[in-house]
Amino acid sequence: MNVALIAEDSKKELMTQFCIAYCGILSHHDLFATRTTGNIVTDATGLKINCLLPGRDGDEQIAARCAYNEIDLVLLFHDTTDMDDYFYKYKNIIMNCDKNNIPLATSVATAEVLVLGLSRGDLAWREIVNPQFKPGRN
Repeated sequence: MNVALIAEDSKKELMTQFCIAYCGILSHHDLFATRTTGNIVTDATGLKINCLLPGRDGDEQIAARCAYNEIDLVLLFHDTTDMDDYFYKYKNIIMNCDKNNIPLATSVATAEVLVLGLSRGDLAWREIVNPQFKPGRN
């Protein structure tokens, strides 16, 4: 499955700790992240991550992959101090996840439930309704 990791600056440490905790599960999947988040998580965990552009441009690349139904799960850890800004910044990702029934976690609690479900095969239905996108394959 294709899993996207997005973490705002104030949540990069939280994303790193989460990925350390669930490294065994995440290592069995194709991971995508914005460049800075991807590099930080890779350095801490050794996970192979397909790094996209940094910052906002990488967010848009993930949104586009969600629009084309190429992502199966999104973990989005954001700063909760400005919720209006949150929706503005991530509306394309949120809307494309909703449109294509892509599970989206915006908190560690939800991310944990989804990643544990991923390990049990609870998201296998995505492989049935969505032919698997593999990096480098058209």
